[in-house]
Amino acid sequence: MKTNNAQGRTICIGITAYMVAKAFINLFIGGFSFSGLVGTLFTVAFAVVIGVLMFTGLQYVNFGVAGYLALGFMTHLPNNIMHIGSNWFYLLEGFVDVGCAVILLILPVVREHFTNKWSELSDLLKS
Repeated sequence: MKTNNAQGRTICIGITAYMVAKAFINLFIGGFSFSGLVGTLFTVAFAVVIGVLMFTGLQYVNFGVAGYLALGFMTHLPNNIMHIGSNWFYLLEGFVDVGCAVILLILPVVREHFTNKWSELSDLLKS
């Protein structure tokens, strides 16, 4: 797989690891249940798919992932603020999500990683 910036790719792998770890941590915090376990497995699978997309370094994937993280933060923000006594951890988690989104959009090494053209996808997979 071709990368334009190895450090940027490493940061993307770290963001993926954070997203997977976040799913398992939320399972432990929320309590074990069958539906919680199924939801966690779905969330982990989705995080892995996002990670694979980020690993490719294809253009604009960073914008999509940053949007996904920011949207999750914004949808849960009102509830987390209203119940800050019991949801402080989720509020903190949301700010980490926003930090990851900012990293994906602003950090030059990460932006350089996302410069592979979609039209060259088959060539990326060969090298």
